[in-house]
Amino acid sequence: MAAQSCGSTGLAVQVLGSGGPESQDKRASTSYLVWQNGNARVVLDAGGGSALRFGESGAQMSQVDVFLFSHFHVDHSSDFPALIFSSWFEDRNRPLPIYGPEGNEFMPSTTEFVHDLFSDPHGAWRYLSELVEPSTASGGYTLQPHDVAAGSTPVLVFRNGDMALYAVKVIHGAFPALAWLVEIGGKRVVFSGDTNGDGDGLTQLAMNADLFVAHNAVPEGAGGVERRLHMPPSVIGTIAANAHVKQLVLSHRMLRTLGKETETQAEIRRRYSGPIAFANDLDCFPVK
Repeated sequence: MAAQSCGSTGLAVQVLGSGGPESQDKRASTSYLVWQNGNARVVLDAGGGSALRFGESGAQMSQVDVFLFSHFHVDHSSDFPALIFSSWFEDRNRPLPIYGPEGNEFMPSTTEFVHDLFSDPHGAWRYLSELVEPSTASGGYTLQPHDVAAGSTPVLVFRNGDMALYAVKVIHGAFPALAWLVEIGGKRVVFSGDTNGDGDGLTQLAMNADLFVAHNAVPEGAGGVERRLHMPPSVIGTIAANAHVKQLVLSHRMLRTLGKETETQAEIRRRYSGPIAFANDLDCFPVK
């Protein structure tokens, strides 16, 4: 793929990782890149394999304005240190804001996560501690993690020029999790992250979205733990319809949903009549 062929003009979402936690799906785990006019502006999540896909996309970490996390399961976060270390070799000379959920007994908060990786004296990669200790920062490149105290209605988290970011708390079992709205130049892109779809916060966030990226991690009829963590196609279709989204992209595809695209689409179609696409790694979706 040619460098910056996605989003060279206008706004686009590139799927860096379209899979879940399984290696056998032969996909990178969850990660997305929002392009605007050839610049990579937002990265959301960084699951295993996504650092390689980021390089293949032609993006530069020096361009990225902000890094977002939906939650800190391994398949959404394990390539973060690889991306950050890669960016060490670029000419980034400004801080990188990082936004993600608060913590609980099962998960670190966003600030904890970043410091557990890089802080001295206990960080896993504390040899990079100057990334989180401004007093020793070289060239002004530091990581600036923030915990987002989101509730059941969308909240404005970040604004930078023509870009605004909103988050809402979503239900993903007992794990703190966020869905995100990236608004750039009047266009609205929403990422569900992992959620079982309970409550109407995600519908509010996705209202009139130009592009809605939803996670197709379980088939229709799933029960038990799977269903407590993820929304089935019928729920995806209901949210997409109620929010009047203009385009639906299904990602976080897993072995239990791969091969069931016909059934999944039929279930969604019963509720939502707009365009539906199934994501693969490096797919580019222009925001019309």
